[in-house]
Amino acid sequence: MGRDVIIGVDSGTSMVKAVAFDFAGNQLAIASTPNSYLQKADGTATQSMKQTWKDCVSTLCDLATRLPDLDQRTAAIAVTGQGDGTWLVGRNHEPVDDAWLWLDSRSAPTVQRMRQLDTDAFRFQATGTGLNSCQQGMQLVHMQMVLPEMLKKTETAMHCKDWLYLKLTGERVTDPSEACFTFGNFRTRHYDDSVISSLGLTDDRSLLPPIVDGVKQLHSLTRNAARETGLLAGTPVCLGYVDVVCTAMGSGIHCRTGDAGCSIVGSTGMHMVSVRDSEVRLNPDRTGYVMVLPVAGRVSQMQSNMSATLNIDWILSVAADLLNDLGTTASPSSLLAHIDRWASAGASGSLLYHPYISEAGERGPFVNNDARAGFIGLSSSHRFPDLVRAVMEGLGMAAADCYGAMGVVPREVRLSGGAAKSSVLRSILSAAVGIPVRYSSRSEAGAAGAAMMAAVSLGVHENMDACVDAWVSPLLSELEQPDEKLHGIYRSIFPVYVDARKALVPIWKSINSLQEIGK
Repeated sequence: MGRDVIIGVDSGTSMVKAVAFDFAGNQLAIASTPNSYLQKADGTATQSMKQTWKDCVSTLCDLATRLPDLDQRTAAIAVTGQGDGTWLVGRNHEPVDDAWLWLDSRSAPTVQRMRQLDTDAFRFQATGTGLNSCQQGMQLVHMQMVLPEMLKKTETAMHCKDWLYLKLTGERVTDPSEACFTFGNFRTRHYDDSVISSLGLTDDRSLLPPIVDGVKQLHSLTRNAARETGLLAGTPVCLGYVDVVCTAMGSGIHCRTGDAGCSIVGSTGMHMVSVRDSEVRLNPDRTGYVMVLPVAGRVSQMQSNMSATLNIDWILSVAADLLNDLGTTASPSSLLAHIDRWASAGASGSLLYHPYISEAGERGPFVNNDARAGFIGLSSSHRFPDLVRAVMEGLGMAAADCYGAMGVVPREVRLSGGAAKSSVLRSILSAAVGIPVRYSSRSEAGAAGAAMMAAVSLGVHENMDACVDAWVSPLLSELEQPDEKLHGIYRSIFPVYVDARKALVPIWKSINSLQEIGK
């Protein structure tokens, strides 16, 4: 049968997945392992690095039970994973401590201080990325102040996928996307020493690993990793870009016309537009991300809501708790089947909802760790379907807020993520942003995006355009035009939504201060 399979590994916040694809992009088999991490009231969000590797190994071994002769058939392994965060490695490739995740907000005070410095304007011009507590740069600066001894034990600062790549290949490297939006320049695709200096990290410059582009360079699976995973030593391994970029690639952000957008509606909401690196429009508030794509000269401008489907999870959890209290067994997942029916029964535009449900606040299109979710306009006539509708409309307003901050209007938006399966949510997002949408039926877009990079690197496809034609385009739905009546309603609501979130800034701060007192 020969080597005809590419394995895409996607180590996310909730799951570690390993997906087998053939060279045409067809999904052959999938295995997954639930992920676990620790959160504390002080903003801590950490994950065991050793356990993450064990989960990756068990997932790959599980995949082998689902696809015969996987070891002999595997042409390459491609790795992507959750972005931001700080995964510290010391002597003998051993973890220094548990990884700080993108959910960790302990560096929030440092972010506020650094954003006020004159040097931040220069840093933003180079990276295209606003400071927030998710990022490795801010976490390292915070560690300098509160955990200097930990940094003294550190030899390399990595990200999740970098750590797995190290365990697979023995190479301490990172990819251009994460390196440039934190420490580099998206125009050169290299580290920028002036950016590193502006962060106050010059003395820790040696912690940053070399940059490797997985489209151009592969490494080999080590004997140790082969013994653990059951795959063959010497199998090529591709370091994918960060999961957001890989998911966008697998969902269709890159197309031959070059004017598509992509929204990933998952736990977080990532809203992206593909542009040439010379066409990036940076906003005056210094927020958002610019991440290079695995295509020469093209980048993705991004604004990211800290919470997207987490808001839906919350409203369904409230309903499940009530039903369970009354003796009816229910869970948020069991109620998900009713979400479209409830949302359709709710009144459009009758309530405002700001979807800032994360305790880490918001990072796009504004940065405020105090930001919190809330309804505005409740009256005695509102019922549960109205609340559900308002939550989903809040996601639409947040998407419109993000696309507006980027100043680039794509021809269409490709939707990915579990919630994008909802026809009601797709209609709301399309009407709120005022742009036609397509839904990608690719269920594992992140793993697919990483595997696409490996396919190009191996020469299976001549270039990324050809790979997209085979792997992505056939899975895109027909274009769904925005509902004009609904678009008119949302166009009237949107300025009020923005004015309200701006007016709530001091209220959020006061509420969080009161909550701190009550702890």
